[in-house]
Amino acid sequence: MTSEHADDAREVQEPEASRIALTWSGEPGRQEELTHGMLLDQAERAAAVLRRLGVRAGDRVAVHLPLVPESVIATLACGRLDAIRATLPVSLTVPELVARTRESSARVLITADAAFWDGAVRPVKPLLDHALARSAAADGAMDRTVLVVNRCSRPVSWKPGRDIWWHEALGVPSAAH
Repeated sequence: MTSEHADDAREVQEPEASRIALTWSGEPGRQEELTHGMLLDQAERAAAVLRRLGVRAGDRVAVHLPLVPESVIATLACGRLDAIRATLPVSLTVPELVARTRESSARVLITADAAFWDGAVRPVKPLLDHALARSAAADGAMDRTVLVVNRCSRPVSWKPGRDIWWHEALGVPSAAH
């Protein structure tokens, strides 16, 4: 893109920057809104974090998140890097997660501490932790980084050197209440 086109693109984006791009409604009665500008800013921050963690074009990033804004941000960040988003649905069992994490060959995984389903808090990261432990026991430990989104402010097990809080890495306030 030439600088002339970049200037044109900025002019088009600036009026849109303050418009709502994403409205998320979750449990219990939580709602979050992100403007185009906020969404693009967080996507750029996430892309910078992934880049620092060694993600390059063609690499896979495994995303094990419920339907939350960070899932969209992770997708946009992968797109900025030409990385491949490998989705790990939060409904998968531990054996299914073991298989899917192996298949993805992702060195960076993004998960949540927990999530709300049907009015109850359900674990998310603990299932991924179990899957990664089983995979390491069977195949040997792969050097991985786990970015953890704080959605429910629940205590979670933590592996220093592997686990990183999403909001700290991006330099944005945590969305959890």
